[in-house]
Formats: sequence, structure tokens, C-alpha cells
Amino acid sequence: MTSAQQSERFATLPDDQTLTKTVEALEQSGFSVEVVDSPDSARDVVLARIPHGASVMTNSSVTLGETGIVDAIDSGGPYVSARAEMARLDPATQAQQMKGISGHADFALGSVHAITQDGALLIASMSGSQHASYAWGAANVIFVAGAQKIVPTLEAARERIYEHSLPREDARVMDAYGVHSFVGKILEIHREQPGRIHIVLIRRHIGF
Repeated sequence: MTSAQQSERFATLPDDQTLTKTVEALEQSGFSVEVVDSPDSARDVVLARIPHGASVMTNSSVTLGETGIVDAIDSGGPYVSARAEMARLDPATQAQQMKGISGHADFALGSVHAITQDGALLIASMSGSQHASYAWGAANVIFVAGAQKIVPTLEAARERIYEHSLPREDARVMDAYGVHSFVGKILEIHREQPGRIHIVLIRRHIGF
């Protein structure tokens, strides 16, 4: 299979039957799920779930940026931005404080790189900085993802990370910072206690 065919394979939106099957599997794994039709709708339903005054960590995500969620949280307003709190600290001398802020917010927001049809989530990262909050630290986690990230199996999910998401993230990071990206760590979430992780699926191609 050529690289162009691989890219198309991992950028195709699922049909309604596959989407329904995946939502049911996610719910059986302890996640709650909403399906929306647009990035604006995704932003609205995410913000509606967060009480005013809650501390919120917006983890690095093209999807969060494209939906306007990052601006809504981190540019002032009724929420306590964990990212803004971290920006006031010195990474050279206050790194542990920064980890505490990012890892224990009331809400951790982000995206995933793949969702399997049997209900597993995979999140790749260079450093793993967001993984602690997703796995355990944050009281609530909200993932926002385009439906093109749904894949049949765990094997396909890992292939999607390396063959589709990484090249695009590498190009983004190189353009922004002049360095290459890489996959340092992959978090897999297969089950969760009901009520902690909420997933907003967008019927659009969005993010990597």
C-alpha cells in the first residue's frame, strides 16, 4: 500500500453503522459519548460540561485549537486556566510545580490519535506530559476528536499514529519550532470508571 493510500485510509470518515458500533463499544467501556456535526457544536458541548470557576488544562492538540476550545479556556473568561498558571512559573526551577498544576486540574482537555471500534483510546506524545492527567490525575477528562480517527483494531490504531499522525505533527512542529517530533510514549485507555472520561466525536475531518 502506498503512502498516499495509507493517508487516505486513516483520513476517511466512518459510515453511520461503524460510528454507532464504536459509540456503543466506548459506552460499554465506561466512557460517555456525544456525537456532534461541527467544530462549533463540539466547543459548545465541551464548555457546557465545565462549571465556571473550575481549573482546566488544555493539553496540546490541533483539534482543540481548531474548535476554538483553547481560546475559550485560556484567553480569560469564567474558567481557571491551568496553562496560564503554568506560564507564570519558571521551568528551570519550578518544573515540579508545573507538573502538579497540569496533572491535577479539575478538567483535562485534549484529543486522541486513534479510537478502535471495540472501544479503546490511544494517545501518542513526545514527552507524555498529558498522560498522567488522562490516566489518573484529573478529576474529569474530555476528549474531542474527528470521527476519521476511528479504526478497526489496535494494530490499525498504532499504524495510524506512526503513518498518519506523526508525519503531520512532525511537519507542524518543524514549522513552528524548527525541531522534529517523535513518538516517545503511547497511552492506551481500554476501560474507565463511568463518569470520568467524556468523548465528543465530530462528524468531520479535524485534527491529526
